[in-house]
Amino acid sequence: MLIICFIITALLPYLLCGINTAIIVTKLKSGEDIRTLGSGNAGLTNTLRTQGKLAALFVLLGDVAKGVLSVILVGLSFRLLANIDPWSAGCEYEWVLYASGASAILGHVFPIYYGFKGGKGVLVTVAVLLAIDWLPAVILLGIFGIIVAVSKYVSLGSCIAAFLYPFTVLIFGIIEKSPCFTGNFICSGLIAVLIIFMHRENIKRLVSHTEKKIGEKKKDTKDGANK
Repeated sequence: MLIICFIITALLPYLLCGINTAIIVTKLKSGEDIRTLGSGNAGLTNTLRTQGKLAALFVLLGDVAKGVLSVILVGLSFRLLANIDPWSAGCEYEWVLYASGASAILGHVFPIYYGFKGGKGVLVTVAVLLAIDWLPAVILLGIFGIIVAVSKYVSLGSCIAAFLYPFTVLIFGIIEKSPCFTGNFICSGLIAVLIIFMHRENIKRLVSHTEKKIGEKKKDTKDGANK
C-alpha cells in the first residue's frame, strides 16, 4: 500500500494544482487568456492588474484551496491506506508532505492541461506550507509582507521568502527533532529553486531598476511580478 501512497504523492497534487484558477477565472470573466494579458503570467498579481479585485479574490481562494487540499489528501492517503500519520510528531514519513508540496508547485507552474504554462507558484507554496506546518508559513508571510511594504516590489518579497523557505523548514525541523528534516529541507529547497527560477525575468528587471512596483500604472509591455 505504501507504493500506492507514493504514487498518489507524486501524481495527485500535480494534477490537482494543474487546474489554474487564474486562467479559468479570466476566461469566464472576459473570455480572454490571462497569459496574453499584462505580464503574461497566469497568477494572482496579473489577475488583479488585468481583471480586478473580485476576480483576484477568486484566484486567491482557488490557489490556496488546491494547495491545502493537495497536502491533506496525500496525508489522508497515508493514514487510510498505510496506517501512517505524516503529521504525527517523530513520523519518519513527514517528508511526503513536502514532497506533495513539490508536486503541487510543479503542477501549478507546468500544468499539463494548459501546455505546461502556468503561474509562478508563490501562493500555492504558501498554502502548502500552511497545510504542513502553519508557524513557518506565518513567519515567511511576515517577511514577505515587510519586504513588499518597504520596497513595493512583490517579486523581491517573493524571491527572498522563497530563498528563506528551505532554511526555515530546516531550522524548525531541527528544533522539533524531526527524523526526516534533511528530506524536508531537500523537498522545500527544490520548491525554492523553482520559484526563484520562475522569477528570473523579474530579477533581471530588479537589477536594472525597471521592475514595476505596487500601485504603478499598467504598461503595454509584459512586466511585473505574478504569483
